[in-house]
Amino acid sequence: MRPGVVIGLPTVALLALCLAACPSPRLPPKIERTNKAHELIVPTRGAYSGAYIDFGEREDSVTLEAIEDFEKLIGRRQAIVASSSYWGEQTFPAENVRIVARSGAVPLIFWSPWDRPYKENLGLDQYSLTSILAGKHDTYIDRWGDEAREFGEPMIVSFANEPNGNWFPWSGSFYGGGRVMPNTELEPPRYEGPETFKRAYRYVVDRVRARGARNVKWVLHLMNYPYPTDLWNQADQYYPGSEYCDWLGLSVYGAQYAKDKWGQFTPLFDWPYRQLCQLDPSKPIMAVEWGVAEAKDKGSKAAWIREAFDAMKDPRYERLKAIVFWHERWQNEDSSYSNLRVNSSAESLQAYRESVADPHWLERPIWKP
Repeated sequence: MRPGVVIGLPTVALLALCLAACPSPRLPPKIERTNKAHELIVPTRGAYSGAYIDFGEREDSVTLEAIEDFEKLIGRRQAIVASSSYWGEQTFPAENVRIVARSGAVPLIFWSPWDRPYKENLGLDQYSLTSILAGKHDTYIDRWGDEAREFGEPMIVSFANEPNGNWFPWSGSFYGGGRVMPNTELEPPRYEGPETFKRAYRYVVDRVRARGARNVKWVLHLMNYPYPTDLWNQADQYYPGSEYCDWLGLSVYGAQYAKDKWGQFTPLFDWPYRQLCQLDPSKPIMAVEWGVAEAKDKGSKAAWIREAFDAMKDPRYERLKAIVFWHERWQNEDSSYSNLRVNSSAESLQAYRESVADPHWLERPIWKP
């Protein structure tokens, strides 16, 4: 869940959309890469550790100084550094990915088909999934793919994260939700919301790959528990297929807002992890976002962090190969603050520093020879 606005129940009516009305334009001629960069290896032992490091309101103000300061703060280097690329900016984050690569980490980009003002619960905007499928944004997608190819170094992309929530404009809730597809002979039934997302996901991946950007690895990034929790909104409904995903990912957050109940990490992670494992027998799994706010009146953040690190290295979760902590503090609309930073208190910082120092958590990428 992208922080910033408290999630509520939207009152936007579900749109009746017919998928057949959105024919997919042909892909441009395939472009082969000419520069062969090194390739990221999924570790056989341990897991990569990384973070999003409070890069500003648009989550894209990446600096080498911020990365280095965070590494000094926690006493470890970063294998993965996350930031965002919003479609409303119509740019490729060339400077950001180069800075991250220069730091020695792999860039993780949240590539969000979202228009300004980038606030949750506002419903659809001009970068809708149906407009993507209608080919209205092909020029931008192709340009983004071209620049990703020219960057050349390994990067991980989370396109349209957390579609099984109801806060982002690419949520399955806005595209027919659980309405069954017209073909009633399909078993099991297919639902319009997730099917629209899958078609758009495949469409974008196909176009970027057609530009020769094979250095991009794709992570299907879901919320740990769907909202709403109906059958149509479960993880398996959003899986676009093994050929379109290099990683399977989820967000796992503890309490973030004043109204949130405090809960332990393991119940938030265990069942969603097992759901992802059922999608594919071998894909590596990533905690693409994880964190918890400082709330001493509710519970101990330091204890929550220690529990999370201990749980995630448990052999039961052997396919978990990367974790990315959400290090940010922001002001909510009710003027309260949510502080997920690792240094929100001395106790929390100590818990993070001591936990991430375990050799299980890899601080540098492993490259294919």
